[in-house]
Amino acid sequence: MMTTEQAPRDLIGFLDFYLVKRAPFQLPGEILELFVKFGPWIVLVLLVLTVPGLLFMLGVGVTVMPFGGPAYASGFSLLTIVLLAQLVLLAMALPGLFTRKMSAWTLVFYSQLAGIAVSLLAGALFGAIVGGLIGLYLLFQIRALYVN
Repeated sequence: MMTTEQAPRDLIGFLDFYLVKRAPFQLPGEILELFVKFGPWIVLVLLVLTVPGLLFMLGVGVTVMPFGGPAYASGFSLLTIVLLAQLVLLAMALPGLFTRKMSAWTLVFYSQLAGIAVSLLAGALFGAIVGGLIGLYLLFQIRALYVN
């Protein structure tokens, strides 16, 4: 009697099954520890660097919106809302990332999903697939280092 292990049906369980348990290779523990140790600092720097660009994008986008027509306005608005959601989720996760809280990891996970959505909305299918897989792989590899 042969039993095969099946992937869980919830999204996090499914991704954990394929990106950790069934992954072709695991990252070494030292590398994972470096990601967890320096990750919050990298997130902080990226958030600080993103703010001026985001403000510029909002200013130019709002200025051009009346001339772009309804399709531009609705597309720009949706893309901007999802991008803002991604950044807010990362900012909310930051304190918990320093203390290795699972709730912070979960916020980063949702931020990563929002980032994939931003890429898809911008028409960057290849970037969404490749960047999404790499980001999710790294995120799920370090998941075990976060506690409740």
